[in-house]
Amino acid sequence: MLVRHAKAGGGDGGNDQDRQLSEIGYEQCRIVSRELSSFGLAPSTALVSKARRAKQTFNAMAAAAQWAVEPIILDALYTGYVEDALAAIREVDPQAGTVMVFGHEPTMSAVAYKLAGPGSDPHAVARVRRGLPTTGVAVVQVDGPWESVGLEPTKLRWVFTPLA
Repeated sequence: MLVRHAKAGGGDGGNDQDRQLSEIGYEQCRIVSRELSSFGLAPSTALVSKARRAKQTFNAMAAAAQWAVEPIILDALYTGYVEDALAAIREVDPQAGTVMVFGHEPTMSAVAYKLAGPGSDPHAVARVRRGLPTTGVAVVQVDGPWESVGLEPTKLRWVFTPLA
């Protein structure tokens, strides 16, 4: 699952990396957590950007959904782009079940679009082509090992975006 961080407040002239979630962002996290839980979706591994808003998104969603997973905080998800995100996914423990990546735009939608191989849901593909809004989630089906993500065919199955 590829997740764009929740709605953050303005930068107030400070460091972009330190921007915090807004109240709307926390509500988005609750909405998305409920939706994912209704489908039984929960991460066994969470890769999270080093930006405060991405870490807060993970923490808020984990608390709401009662996930018992420690996040792996990565600089590359903040400073990198598509190939950096794919490289991080390829390094996930081969035994990991569901991997959730918390990052930024335009990277999260670009990764989802790149992974939209044959058999992907056309509505989901069209949605990620327009970009993921805050707390948007793209669910990708990976049938092979994590080390093959982006190298072997995968399918974009579903995109969820909260209304908050």
